[in-house]
Amino acid sequence: MSRSSGRKSFFSDKWGTAALIAVILYVAVALCMEIYTACCRYNDLTPAYNISSGECYEPPSLAHWCGTDYQGRDVLLRCAAGCASALKTGISAGIIAVLIGVTLGMVSGYFGGRTDELTVWLFSIFAAMPTLLFILAFALLTGSDFLAPSTAKILTFIANILNTEPAMLGVYLAIGLTGWVTLCKVVRGETMKLKNLPYVKAAKVAGAGNFTIIRRHILPNVFHLVIIYFTTLFASAVMLEVIVSYLGLGGQNIPSWGLMISDGQSRLWAGVWWEITAASLALFILVLALNTLSDSLLAFYNKRK
Repeated sequence: MSRSSGRKSFFSDKWGTAALIAVILYVAVALCMEIYTACCRYNDLTPAYNISSGECYEPPSLAHWCGTDYQGRDVLLRCAAGCASALKTGISAGIIAVLIGVTLGMVSGYFGGRTDELTVWLFSIFAAMPTLLFILAFALLTGSDFLAPSTAKILTFIANILNTEPAMLGVYLAIGLTGWVTLCKVVRGETMKLKNLPYVKAAKVAGAGNFTIIRRHILPNVFHLVIIYFTTLFASAVMLEVIVSYLGLGGQNIPSWGLMISDGQSRLWAGVWWEITAASLALFILVLALNTLSDSLLAFYNKRK
């Protein structure tokens, strides 16, 4: 199948195409908000999403399309800023999980023996762990004064680079450290099949080293799995970040959909529905788009096989 026909086959899936466009729009909004926030911090300005209009709990209007919150801040701008927090979580945690899962999966599947036994033991332990409790504990640890001063300084430095808080950085790490198991299993199984193919055996006979074979022949043939599972990891990381922020253990001074839902529920009984609705809808559309995109990519790959 040619490259152009491959593109045509994917874009013929209208739901997959719509999901891809939605994800691109979310990424564009997040990128713009990150640049805007960085500029405000550089110029020592207060971002617009943190400025109060003086009118608390104002319902949706032409001035504030999604209303205002309990401090009079624009809910739509808070949702856009929360998009940046969600996508940073998804990207950071996804990259960590992919690096661990792909590396361990390829190495254990290719070498087998004790290396494979150790990897199976590792992912069995992580699969048995209560993921949410581990993430909450990690967030609590990094967001408090329990760490050694030198470690806390390193975390604060990295958090400043990523324009986030140490507690949120802990969430990124915790989700990444617990999200690699499924990908590792899939890559391990695929590597076991690939290492017995004729062209891999021919490379061994030709004198190619093991890690050269893994880099040139194994990795390119499992990369499609990385793309497919990355979108799934991304969606899971976003939902977990919202849960952690909702419980009050994520970032407290940065916009987050979880914080917006937590704040909005306390006034829902009084008819203030717009804040929790806006944050929940933003989360729903992003996760739906990511899951749809993952399914479309998997279907596209199966058609090409």
